[in-house]
Amino acid sequence: MKKTQRTLLGMMLGSIGISLLLVLLYETDIFLSGTSTDNKSAEFLTVTFMELLTICLIPLSLRLFKFKHIHRQLTTGKASKLLVWGTLRMVMLCLPMMVNTLLYYLFMNVAFGYMALIGLISLTFIYPNMQRCISETSQKQ
Repeated sequence: MKKTQRTLLGMMLGSIGISLLLVLLYETDIFLSGTSTDNKSAEFLTVTFMELLTICLIPLSLRLFKFKHIHRQLTTGKASKLLVWGTLRMVMLCLPMMVNTLLYYLFMNVAFGYMALIGLISLTFIYPNMQRCISETSQKQ
């Protein structure tokens, strides 16, 4: 269980680190920001897609372990199934967060920045400490 907890924590901190690295690179002008601001149709489509993706994935990832099929697997498979489903849940939150961070600097549209921050805040609700890992694989819920 400890290895699973550390793996999930590493994924979470790694994705936050990648997002912070993107912020650092763009804010220090190592990468040029706003390179796609002239393409308004691509910006509209990208904003629409990412808003829908973010709005759908956040509640789904937060409720993922409450579904009967998944909860049953977690209580019988314990650490191995927690790693599989926990990884999926991390990807569902972390990948849009990192993509929104990148898109913010490409299009300089604050909607992407807000969605990245919402993703970051959502990660606090699934922080993979040992107590949470044990409670998510227990029978009670």
